[in-house]
Amino acid sequence: MPQVAAGAAPELDAARAACTDALGVLAAARPDLLVIVGPAEESGRGTYAEGTPGSFRGFGVDIDVRLGAERGARPQRALPSSLAVAAWLLERTGWSDAPIEGLGVGEPLEPERCIQAGRDIAARAERVALLVMGDASACRTLKAPGYLDARAAPFDASVARALGAADVAALKTLDVELARDLKASGRAPWQVLAGAAEDATLSGALLYEDAPYGVGYMVATWS
Repeated sequence: MPQVAAGAAPELDAARAACTDALGVLAAARPDLLVIVGPAEESGRGTYAEGTPGSFRGFGVDIDVRLGAERGARPQRALPSSLAVAAWLLERTGWSDAPIEGLGVGEPLEPERCIQAGRDIAARAERVALLVMGDASACRTLKAPGYLDARAAPFDASVARALGAADVAALKTLDVELARDLKASGRAPWQVLAGAAEDATLSGALLYEDAPYGVGYMVATWS
C-alpha cells in the first residue's frame, strides 16, 4: 500500500501494476462466488462474511476497508491483514460483480486439510474464483525479517515455477517444515488453491517476481 510505504512507495509500483492486471483477469472470469484466502494468526483463522471490515491503523495509516459490500450483518471480528490487503486491492480496482467471502488459514494447517478446504470451496458454486494472498520466503537478504537463508531463493524459485505453470501437484507437495523455517506465509493458502484447482485444468502466468525488503513477492494468474 503506498500510504504504508510512504516515501518508498515507488519501489513497489511494478508489483501493484501486476496486482491490477491479475484482478482484471479475475473480473473477466465473471465468477458466481469469489473467495479470498490468506494467512492469519490463531485469532484470525476461519471464515469472514461479505461486509467484514478491516483496517491499517496498526500500520500507522488511517485507512479502513471492507470485504465487498455491506450486507447488514455485524461481524464480530476484523479481517486479518492479508485479507485486508485483498479487500484494499478489490476496492482499488472497483470490484463489485460477485458475492465475496474470506478464509483465514493458519501456518500450522496440514497440507491435506488445506487441500480439502480448497476442494470444499470449489464445490460451493458453479463458477468459483479465488484471490489467494501470501508471501514467499522472508529470508532472502541479511536485512530480511528472517535473516539470510541460502535455501530461500531456491524455494521461492520453485514456488514461482509452480504458480506460473498452474502446477497443482507442485503446490500440494511443498515442504511444510522448510516453508516454516523460511517464514513463507503463503504455503497454506497456496495449498488451498491447489485443492480448489485440482480438477480445473487451468493455465498459469507469472506476472511479477522479486524480493523487495528480502521477502519473496509474486503475482500470478490461473485461468
